Amino acid sequence: MKRHLLFVAILGCAALTSCQTAGDSAASASDKESDPTEGRAPEAPLEFVAVTGSREQRAELARRAPAGAPSLNGYLAQPMQAIAGHPVANTEKYAQRDDNPVQRTSEQPVSTFSIDVDTGSYSNVRRMLTQGQRPPADAVRAEEFLNYFDYGHAAPQSRETPFRVSTELALAPWNSKRQLLMIGIKGYDVPKASLPPANLVFLIDTSGSMNSPDKLPLLKESFAMLTRQLRPQDRVSIVVYAGAAGLVLPPTAGDRQEEILSALDRLSAGGSTNGGDGIRLAYATARQAFVEGGSNRVILATDGDFNVGTVDGGSLETMVGDQRKSGIALTTLGFGQGNYNDALAEKLADVGDGNHAYIDSVQEAQKVLVQQMGATLMTIARDVKIQVEFNPATVAEYRLIGYENRLLNREDFANDKVDAGDIGAGHQVTALYEITPTGTDGDRLPALRYGADAPAAGNTREVAHVRLRYKRPEQDTSRLIEAPILRSQLKPAAGESMRFAAAVAGFADLLRGGSRFDGWSWDAVAATARGAQGDDRGGERAGFIELMELARPMLAGDAAAQGEVAVSE
Repeated sequence: MKRHLLFVAILGCAALTSCQTAGDSAASASDKESDPTEGRAPEAPLEFVAVTGSREQRAELARRAPAGAPSLNGYLAQPMQAIAGHPVANTEKYAQRDDNPVQRTSEQPVSTFSIDVDTGSYSNVRRMLTQGQRPPADAVRAEEFLNYFDYGHAAPQSRETPFRVSTELALAPWNSKRQLLMIGIKGYDVPKASLPPANLVFLIDTSGSMNSPDKLPLLKESFAMLTRQLRPQDRVSIVVYAGAAGLVLPPTAGDRQEEILSALDRLSAGGSTNGGDGIRLAYATARQAFVEGGSNRVILATDGDFNVGTVDGGSLETMVGDQRKSGIALTTLGFGQGNYNDALAEKLADVGDGNHAYIDSVQEAQKVLVQQMGATLMTIARDVKIQVEFNPATVAEYRLIGYENRLLNREDFANDKVDAGDIGAGHQVTALYEITPTGTDGDRLPALRYGADAPAAGNTREVAHVRLRYKRPEQDTSRLIEAPILRSQLKPAAGESMRFAAAVAGFADLLRGGSRFDGWSWDAVAATARGAQGDDRGGERAGFIELMELARPMLAGDAAAQGEVAVSE
């Protein structure tokens, strides 16, 4: 049950008049559409590289965390606190998904998918596990677990190429009859001073459901971190929504940080959630302050509980998709628990050419809104698609790990009208394929009665051929790069980063029921992760190992763990 508080409490005192005036101004701009800059730029071909062979901040961040919160190497989940007199009911929503099936290469040699830079699934599941809750299988997205971590993919040598593609092929850690192919993409980095001017609209949910320490208070602290990174050329607006939507702060220069921080500090929670009106006003405000050649973005922060106004997910997706065409991207940040709508937050970010993250602590806010600010604010490549063609002469079966909701039809790869994921400055993307070579007895699929199961004749030097398409931010025509994966690249043992990536994928599989990795056990997955911890300057790999140890008592057995979170379909 939600408590209905007067919305005037959100705006407060003298801010009320300025909000109304600015809100009217923003609304009047809703019919003015600005098209993104178009043009053509010369470009060198992307590089393919085949791989053949922050602890100092944690102490300060941990000091600020609530006493008694479980520590995962500096990442401290906020404890859940119920509002007095209101029992906590779980209505969290996760999109249902099935694991990618094993494909027989002779029948389906081509795999096509869009890249994804989201990481929200990992931090959300971490929140559940640190609070003793068993995560629902649909909350676990393997690609977001993988992309949470840095694997040291090689960066491009110059900005003439937006990113570099790396490949590595090795025996799978869980079964020597299988192989593991890792594809890594790394975008070039841009110093903060060199980022384009930013036009940001903080779209903040101030409904009654946000009245919890892990929601609005954490949200305000998170946006304060981002505010302190702003420059004079940046602009920030603040739009809030509860029973109605309002403009709390009109477009304000980034060096007027006290005004921005004061506006954030005045926010309070109350009322029902009219997310549709809030999104409309946020986009109108962004159009009013549109910066040609800059980063124009709405950052939506919410628990995702849209219960008034435009509540149909399809209507919201259509609205966001239409606004994307005007050059305004959407990032979604999830907060809190109990009524968190992960399915909608992730989908809106996908449709809005943005990214989705879940903030479970001030440490995660530091990572997403400070350390990775360049990746969020500067897009260096659009509509990035990957297509892998496996060689039936050398590969009997294959399986893509994760990316289930990013799969594309084969013909979509060369169709520039089909939308795909974007890459920001410094972003990295990792994808894993499990491969069963020909000539082994490791095939998972039964033999065909009438079809030929014998290896196909042909070139046996190549395992696969990788193709990648992308668009420059200012262009509408994609560019193609491609390279073969040779059998000679196969290593008897995976490198350190690849082993850790395999352990991350194995953990995700265990959380989803442990049916896809040939019985790879908790002990073996954890041992692989410990053996691949490496330098780990940020402490994230150590935190992952601790999370595995925390999760095992809850999930290793067949019995359901206490505090299980239900799936809402």
